[in-house]
Amino acid sequence: MTKPGYATDQHPRILEGNDLKALAKYMKSDSCRNVFLMLGAGVSTSAGIPDFRSPGTGLYANLARLNLPFPEAVFEIGFFKKNPIPFYTLAKELYPGRFRPTPTHSFITLLHSHSLLHTCFTQNIDTLERRAGVPAHKIIEAHGSFATQRCIDCKTPFDAEKIKKAVLSEEIEIPRCERRRCKGLVKPDIVFFGEGLPDQFHRSIRNLREADLLIVLGTSLTVHPFASLVDLVPNDCPRVLINLDEVGNFDKPDDVLFLGKCDDIVRELCKELEWEEELDAAWEKTKESLEAGEKEPELEPKPEESTEDEVEMITKNLEQGLKVSDEKDEKRPSSKSGKASDLVEPDSVEED
Repeated sequence: MTKPGYATDQHPRILEGNDLKALAKYMKSDSCRNVFLMLGAGVSTSAGIPDFRSPGTGLYANLARLNLPFPEAVFEIGFFKKNPIPFYTLAKELYPGRFRPTPTHSFITLLHSHSLLHTCFTQNIDTLERRAGVPAHKIIEAHGSFATQRCIDCKTPFDAEKIKKAVLSEEIEIPRCERRRCKGLVKPDIVFFGEGLPDQFHRSIRNLREADLLIVLGTSLTVHPFASLVDLVPNDCPRVLINLDEVGNFDKPDDVLFLGKCDDIVRELCKELEWEEELDAAWEKTKESLEAGEKEPELEPKPEESTEDEVEMITKNLEQGLKVSDEKDEKRPSSKSGKASDLVEPDSVEED
């Protein structure tokens, strides 16, 4: 399903229509040189990323034996300092190498290979963009990721192979800083409660003024400041939403909505761009991103009945400066949505 914007005398339309054919024609033109992307959890759901709350199989179910005061504590920096075991138990389930990038991730690599990709802003922490072959310098991980790690006290970077070995060992080993006078806890550079967004994210925002096209994929656009990026491109920049549901305010002349699954719509767009064979070849290569012995997940897992990603709530609280109290943990309210949520990042409409 598509929904067009409207034209005005002040802002005549750049796109010739409100369909994929018109979008593809613009992308192949000399006017489109800098494509920006905004990714949400909906891009990664078909990779088989496990959710939080599915009975018996969800990550929170696996953490129940650890007696967390509330599920979100696993992402609270104060709780992590007192007890890092729950987070590292969770990290073992999520660690890069267990999940294969989706065709949508491979589409991003094609944008780069065709010299169209300027910047890929992502809320996901799963590193699937990197594993699909998107160069690291083209990716802005707004909420951090498993790609790097450091000591939470002295901020010294920690060796990737050492943390991987510690996390994936039969009995989880808690990595600590190797500086003799520090020995602080180490964690991946994922944004927790009580931590600010990466400096690189803030520095990159100004680049949106160079956008010739913005494509927003698989996000509910409810978590700020990430959601506000959609309004920072030039007024005459076409904006495209690819999502299961209509979200945000896409009502400018060249705003176009394609409602459906990300992988399906991206494939149709690639047909119009005459990139379909390239997409298949690029996605085939992502099999190599799975660690030896890991089983490839189903491409399209059954969607959960849900309305809001659990990590979205966590990040909202982070942005609002919420401080988790150690008192009355047993009285802390749970998520209003009750969503079986995707872990990859703060907001998702793709699985709704």
